[in-house]
Amino acid sequence: MPATMTKGRVPMEMKKLSISAKRQITIPQKFFTMLGFDTEAECTVRGNELVIRPARTNTGGEFAEQILADLISRGYSGNDLLERFKKAQGQVRPAMEAMLADAEQVASSESGHISYEDVFGTEEEE
Repeated sequence: MPATMTKGRVPMEMKKLSISAKRQITIPQKFFTMLGFDTEAECTVRGNELVIRPARTNTGGEFAEQILADLISRGYSGNDLLERFKKAQGQVRPAMEAMLADAEQVASSESGHISYEDVFGTEEEE
């Protein structure tokens, strides 16, 4: 049974895993289902932690419609539209990862209060 603990205010579950002679592990079914794993995982070293999470197959495609609508409203079309779209779509994932890293740092910090606007900015800044 997984142990429950907290990191800052974020509840975490932990389970000790065995590592095979071939350096393989099995993701517990509960975690596999809860996190939405499929056939691939991403593995990242963060400090002295190994983070394994479901592979992200969508690289900003969830914002494709909004990106295209914005570029079209600015008057882009043809190859110019395509090039601008590729550039904008390529910026989505790094921006989201930076926001998540900032939010995680704030969540694990014991150093006081931070507002929504501090993390995400205000509409006037866009």
